[in-house]
Amino acid sequence: MKHWRIEQMDWDRFDPRRVDPDIVPLVKAASVVERNGLDYACYLKNVFADDPDFSKAADNWAQEEVQHGDALGRWAMLADPSWDYMAAFERYRRSYRLDLDVDASIRGSRTGELIARCMVETGTSSFYTALADATDEPVLKAICRQVAADEYRHFKLFYDHMHRYLRREHLGVWRRTRIALGRVTESEDDELASAFHTTNEPSTVPYDHKRCIAAYMSRALRFYQPRHAVRVTGMILKTIGWTPHGRLHALIARAVYHLLMMRQRKFARVMAAA
Repeated sequence: MKHWRIEQMDWDRFDPRRVDPDIVPLVKAASVVERNGLDYACYLKNVFADDPDFSKAADNWAQEEVQHGDALGRWAMLADPSWDYMAAFERYRRSYRLDLDVDASIRGSRTGELIARCMVETGTSSFYTALADATDEPVLKAICRQVAADEYRHFKLFYDHMHRYLRREHLGVWRRTRIALGRVTESEDDELASAFHTTNEPSTVPYDHKRCIAAYMSRALRFYQPRHAVRVTGMILKTIGWTPHGRLHALIARAVYHLLMMRQRKFARVMAAA
């Protein structure tokens, strides 16, 4: 069951004077990635074909992801009336496709697949929290808070199923760590870069991964604050089986924030050079 509906948002409160032009391209890109949740559900249901409980959960998860995309897309069209959300999504679908012809996880195990999903939800929950904290536009702030709360519940969903499979597959802490960190590094793959390209650049401009991922990341990482790094770190540590509190957590969170800011500056330099 959806925990909220688009119609419940107070769209009349939209205030164009409070729109940050650097946030609009991020929202556009995020909208099409979120709406692509149905494909991810198909992939997951193939991997967990003999698990009806998880398959049902994946269907419910995908419906919420689509709603996230539709809410973000509707807001983006208010912020930029010349933009067409559904046309951008169709263009994105032509540009980026998941391989759905699978019957096993690319992570090597079902536990590994669920660890990877936990990492995705960690990233999205922290991203929408950072965006909600950064924007002064009241409708976007409300949307991002709702989406961030959904993504945290999705993290808990995949985390609970991960532990169910962990009892069967017995992945150790270090193997779980490798899978988690491997998935984190994939955040700079074609999914987000292609989403930025197809939602923000005209079709006459050729796709260039380096330029597009820099355009996305240089904006997105700028909105992270130390408290968001603490949230990210805690969720990662919990997933891999480490205690997500105490001095170690604080030290790792500071290192994570430092790394995020280093990456932001690197991508900003790429954009400046371009």
